Amino acid sequence: MILAESQWHPLADAHAAAVDELAAAHLERRRRGEKHPVEDFLWTYYSHRPGQLRRWYPGPGVRLEGASERLAWRYHREVDGLVEVDMAAYLADRGDTVAFVRRLLAATRERPAQWSCFGLHEWAMVYRTDATRHAWPLRLGADGTDAVVEAHQLRCTHFDAFRFFTPDAVGRNLHAPTRERQVELEQPGCLHASMDTYKWSYKLVPGVPSDLVMDALALARDARELDMRAAPYDLAALGVEPIRIETPEGKAAYVAEQRRVADRGDALRARLVAACDALLGAGVAA
Repeated sequence: MILAESQWHPLADAHAAAVDELAAAHLERRRRGEKHPVEDFLWTYYSHRPGQLRRWYPGPGVRLEGASERLAWRYHREVDGLVEVDMAAYLADRGDTVAFVRRLLAATRERPAQWSCFGLHEWAMVYRTDATRHAWPLRLGADGTDAVVEAHQLRCTHFDAFRFFTPDAVGRNLHAPTRERQVELEQPGCLHASMDTYKWSYKLVPGVPSDLVMDALALARDARELDMRAAPYDLAALGVEPIRIETPEGKAAYVAEQRRVADRGDALRARLVAACDALLGAGVAA
């Protein structure tokens, strides 16, 4: 596919404007030295910065007219006066990453979803400690928070959540996630696994188009909001309405929202797996 400047420039400009709008409040808070546990998380926990996200990529197999400035971008080349992704260079450098992402996401899709974690990973991160991860009070206080953890079986399957558990919480978890067991343990009901579709999508650029990355970012944002609504913190001052997972009603409300996030996560995983298959197929063809 060949896109003229008049076709792709509006797409790139609209993409950059959307990123600017999403990141504006975060950047303003950063200038003021303030933090927001929901809105800032995606920009600080993940390594992809707003400036990187602003770059629009059409994906492989698309050639752009009038895009010579992109020749300075990694994995781009000129062919017959048009600029495209250099798939040979991309796969030589990123082929192992593509294969891993494909393996992880396909395995996650095939595994049964778990609906009984109730977002307790955030509670486990403050269990029996005064050093909370966010500078906000606990809804139930320290003792009440500890009591909720002790009344439940922790079932976290996601290493990047589990690694922040307090030492006293680690032994209470049903699983022992490690980086090496990631493909074995990740399951589609996990909020963080759905959130990470954003990470896997931006790690694949320019091998995937920017619209896929933005869809994954939207899901990650909603998953993070649910994550913090179910967390032990009192975020009422920020307008974050808690889901009281310590109650039967709260558990039911959490699982209903968790299922909606999981459905969207599964759809994004399917798109990413298909994109990985196309990339790996291009490597075989080459």
